[in-house]
Amino acid sequence: MTAYVEHVKPFLRRTPFHERIEALMHGNHWMRWTGHYSPAAFESVQSEYFTIRNGASVYDISPLIKYRIAGRQAAEYVNHLITRDLSKIKPMQAFYTAWCQDDGMLVEEGTIFRFGENDFLLNAAKDQLHWLEQAAYGFEVQIEEASNDLAGLSLQGPQSRDVLRAFGINGIEHLPRFGIIELELNGRWLRIDRAGFTGDLGYELWVRPADALWLWDRLFEVGRDHKIAPIGAQALEIARIEAGFILIDLDYSSALHALRPSNRMSPYELGIGWTVNLNKPGYFVGKRALKREKEQGLSRHVLTGIEIEGRKPAPGSFLYADRAGKRELGLTTSACWSPTLKKNIAYARLPAAYAKPGTEMWIEIWYHKEHKIERSMVRCWAANRMFYDPPRKSA
Repeated sequence: MTAYVEHVKPFLRRTPFHERIEALMHGNHWMRWTGHYSPAAFESVQSEYFTIRNGASVYDISPLIKYRIAGRQAAEYVNHLITRDLSKIKPMQAFYTAWCQDDGMLVEEGTIFRFGENDFLLNAAKDQLHWLEQAAYGFEVQIEEASNDLAGLSLQGPQSRDVLRAFGINGIEHLPRFGIIELELNGRWLRIDRAGFTGDLGYELWVRPADALWLWDRLFEVGRDHKIAPIGAQALEIARIEAGFILIDLDYSSALHALRPSNRMSPYELGIGWTVNLNKPGYFVGKRALKREKEQGLSRHVLTGIEIEGRKPAPGSFLYADRAGKRELGLTTSACWSPTLKKNIAYARLPAAYAKPGTEMWIEIWYHKEHKIERSMVRCWAANRMFYDPPRKSA
């Protein structure tokens, strides 16, 4: 996803759900996402946010870039590419992982789906086909972009499971996190995985593009009694910050596209070092550099959560060790007021020594007041980035 914009150029592509989405929007609140029209908001960001946390929210994820990886050595190749141990994922399962360059700097993070021993689908935010093909040198594997082959909706919220039961998905309550099922419903192929970007109970539904409108209409028909509603990226942004999820081009830059070396970060620096398995057999791209970093400890800035006094969100704000602002520490990336937690939260790039939860700092916030721009220094504290983690997410 990219930043919200009010107006977009007409050459952007429409997803298979565009007709239904456009009919429900109360303004021209579109944004760009991988060259597609994507809704930033329908009418009220606040009501859309509370649909995520209290009902069943629907978000069009068709613009995700999807790569099909298959062939005799597909599993060997994928395990060479990613930082996690592929042997831990069985057919019809998925998991979140990272992939890096040789120097251990993150290319991207995302979800990989395993459908068979040598049959995979990789979801990504950026176009990486050329890089994936380069990394496949010496492997008997086929890689192709499959973005236009699937249309997808993310169904998230505490009532999402009830909607799927009403949809006719028997046994959906038994699908574990990152589990996958495929079935035929009313003569149409449907794939469901239990994943999402909200940190809540939720699922992703995939169909062939020709069946997209059927999926949308049927979902909203059966979800009428379960507080179902469409949401845009602005509401989703609040939920994903609460959940501790990172976003490319905002919280970090891909090692392939970073303009400055300081913008390139490793999984450890981004707080997703748990995705790195240094003990898995064989070599994976970046293993030596990541092993060295693990042994020597973090020496640069790390991405951590912070809690801020007051209610003024602070994206792109500088942090200091002292109230006088004489010792600059770092900068916030994502930020929002959390309606559920009633907290002002953000992510910030800070020296490792300041990332320990509870460490006190000061943040510089600029805001409008009576037609003037004023500055204030506000107290803040380092915190665990997973601000919101309800038990129902994994129940």
